Amino acid sequence: MTPTERTLLLTVAALMYATGETQADLGRGLGLSQGQISRKQGGKSLWTLADLDGLSAHYGIPVPDLLCGADHAVARLPARRRAAVLGGTQTLIPHPGA
Repeated sequence: MTPTERTLLLTVAALMYATGETQADLGRGLGLSQGQISRKQGGKSLWTLADLDGLSAHYGIPVPDLLCGADHAVARLPARRRAAVLGGTQTLIPHPGA
């Protein structure tokens, strides 16, 4: 597997996490089966250039941003595509001098 292929696998995994999508969800968005997504994410099948165009449209991120790494791509993810924080609350710890 090339470094670029590895970067794309990690990027897709990060985008799936950030959007709360499963492989089945992503497959439906790309017109692929869950098994096809699993094989691509497992490195048994390669993401194609057509897949990159599909990922770009699905996530609303230009193709070049998908190849710049997971952190970069997730930062470019439109807010409407981000998953809501599930059941999380932030705890405010008062400063000892307050």
